Amino acid sequence: MTSTNNNQNYFLSQPHQPFFILGIINAIIMMLVFGLSYKGIVTLNMSISNFHIYSVLFLVFTNLFTGFLFTTFPRFCQADSIDKNYYTTVFYINLVGTISLTIALFISHILLMLSMLSLFVAQVLIVIKLYTIYKNGFMQDKQDAYWILIAQYFGLLGHFLFILIELTSYINIDLNIQVFATSVSFYIYIIFLAFSVGQRMIPFFSNSYEPKSVNFVKYVFILFILKILFIINDIKIAQIFIDLVLSGYLLKEFISWKLPMFSSPAILWVLHLALFWLPVSFLLSAISLSAEILFDTSLYFLNTHLLAIGFLTTVLIGFGTRVAMGHGGLAPHADRYMISLFWFVQVVVVLRALFSFNIAFAWDMNFLFDISFTAWIVLFVLWAYKFGGVLIFGAKKK
Repeated sequence: MTSTNNNQNYFLSQPHQPFFILGIINAIIMMLVFGLSYKGIVTLNMSISNFHIYSVLFLVFTNLFTGFLFTTFPRFCQADSIDKNYYTTVFYINLVGTISLTIALFISHILLMLSMLSLFVAQVLIVIKLYTIYKNGFMQDKQDAYWILIAQYFGLLGHFLFILIELTSYINIDLNIQVFATSVSFYIYIIFLAFSVGQRMIPFFSNSYEPKSVNFVKYVFILFILKILFIINDIKIAQIFIDLVLSGYLLKEFISWKLPMFSSPAILWVLHLALFWLPVSFLLSAISLSAEILFDTSLYFLNTHLLAIGFLTTVLIGFGTRVAMGHGGLAPHADRYMISLFWFVQVVVVLRALFSFNIAFAWDMNFLFDISFTAWIVLFVLWAYKFGGVLIFGAKKK
């Protein structure tokens, strides 16, 4: 009994541990459910596309970011660490919402909506706590923290819109907000949040003290807003222009930081790789949108998956590894296993891109879907194999 209590106490002893574990489990289970539903093996009480977007954004990435921010945000703002009762309460609400939503997908749409409301309440509590830290912290320069909060506010908006979409099935009103909900949740919430955190932490970890452009984050935010407006109105030419501007502007700024890309250890270069995936993803997005116009076809969300896997997943695997090791009593050093895993993320990107090409150009190689979504699951299983025990029980003493 004592051993079990000690394990439980350790598991909840730091905020990143329960949220990382829940995010990793969700990454595996939700992708498995999506794959089975996409292939017609199971039927869900939610459209397949809505489930895929909602589950990845709000059950996977939200938990992973919460674990990271609940650990690091107080340091950003020079504030007290988050009280254990608070973050465990948020975790349990999230856990209950996740379990009930997983069950509701197969048995009840009403229960599904109640589960989404539970997850929304958990997210509200997350944002309230981050705002309180921001407001009460002693840090003089809170610009980076400010933009992280802005992203979180848009996350609440996106989450609410997804709940509203499900509610419309009861009132027979088509609000036509699917594209808006998806765009806000993906670009202004998750991608902008990852960018805001990354542009703050990656130079810091890399001991790069080159000055940043004063309005850098603000201009990126404005460009993201413009991109969403053009997505909503389906103006591809304008989207291509914004993608090219974002790509060039981000690349120019990142290069000016003089990051030690070729001389840093793997635990750092994976973060550099993730950072440069951002301008590369927007460049490839412009190319893919141009190809859609030229060949009159659809590349099946290639541009969003380049960002979601190339940039977002790479940066989260990098940050998650560093936090799990640093706060788990391990030296922040990536061994051969983790270096292979860092590269495997890039393999997942390529596999997902191949599936988009398969759809666009009718290669009749639909097995690429099975390979790509299985690779995603394997990625998180392998990460969990390496760090699951550290997060739950702590590092083994030698």
